[in-house]
Amino acid sequence: MCINILVVDDEQSIADLIEVYLNNEGFTVYKCYNGQDALRNVESKQLDLAILDVMLPDIDGFTLCRKIREKHNFPVIMLTAKEEEIDKITGLTLGADDYVTKPFRPLELVARVKAQLRRFTKYNSAESFQEDNIIQFAGLVINKDTHECTLNERKLALTPTEFAILWVLCSNRGRVVSSEELFHEVWGDKYYTNSNNTVMVHIRHLREKMNDSKEHPKYIKTVWGVGYKIEK
Repeated sequence: MCINILVVDDEQSIADLIEVYLNNEGFTVYKCYNGQDALRNVESKQLDLAILDVMLPDIDGFTLCRKIREKHNFPVIMLTAKEEEIDKITGLTLGADDYVTKPFRPLELVARVKAQLRRFTKYNSAESFQEDNIIQFAGLVINKDTHECTLNERKLALTPTEFAILWVLCSNRGRVVSSEELFHEVWGDKYYTNSNNTVMVHIRHLREKMNDSKEHPKYIKTVWGVGYKIEK
């Protein structure tokens, strides 16, 4: 199966380096050095994942990510040269699935790519319908086969990561899922100190889409110092 990955970075040397490592893994890479070319590739190619630099000469990576999310749900990894947490949070809030800070180790980026592809495949399987792949309660219907989620008959536009988080929490209703367990299950990666912030941002964005209150939640409850829980 051919995996197509879009790499967008205005520094050609970095884009070339990423291409070499991804090609070595058997992935097909489409390189772009600005946002306009990237958008054309998004519309013309069948992409499985995108790696976007935040700082681009025309359209910044955040805007590009938002435009991608208007029509597509494949995983997006942001590259940022900035250390400020706000940049990472902004990217995740706009629909990015992960971020990597420059300078980065190419093998770490490849590992992140593989983890995102595994997660996306796992939670977007086109396998035949199974009743176990539908969860329904309290007005919420989440279908793992069709990757659709509705709340009180209103369709929720969830990113792949948000869908995966909600599925894990719903599958474990009545039990507290720790941030570490949630990160490992959804991202398929080792849990680091800043991983908790990544989980928190996605939970916050998920609550916003569900109109769920953090102070008086109907669905996703925070168990301080432990993790998150959805009641049965």
